[in-house]
Amino acid sequence: MAFAGYAAVFDIVDRAGDVVRRGAFSGAGVVPLLWQHRGIAVGVLSVVAEDARGLRVEGVVADLELARLVRGGAVAGLSVGYRATSVRQGVRRELLAVELVEVSLVAVPMQALARLEVLRHPDESQDPEP
Repeated sequence: MAFAGYAAVFDIVDRAGDVVRRGAFSGAGVVPLLWQHRGIAVGVLSVVAEDARGLRVEGVVADLELARLVRGGAVAGLSVGYRATSVRQGVRRELLAVELVEVSLVAVPMQALARLEVLRHPDESQDPEP
């Protein structure tokens, strides 16, 4: 099942009080796609890149049960695993530069706008298998 979305959105305060700033993920390459940050790969990412909105990702969920949950709307969140390399501490912790370690599909993302959407190919039926 192909998908695209934002694993992080710039300038939005997350549930932990952190804010990711533009450029924080510069130089990030393709990293593993995990489930809930648990260290088990559930698919592959083909695109990991910053754009004007945030960290955009594209990939494929290979795990059949997880793909069914995503298609059914039970799982729609994305999240990043990272090591902060440059932060500015004020009222909020601002992430200026991070080392991206992984991207995860999650049930509840730290950032409300970190979401994915299912991509359908024109030749897919209305209810394709994952």
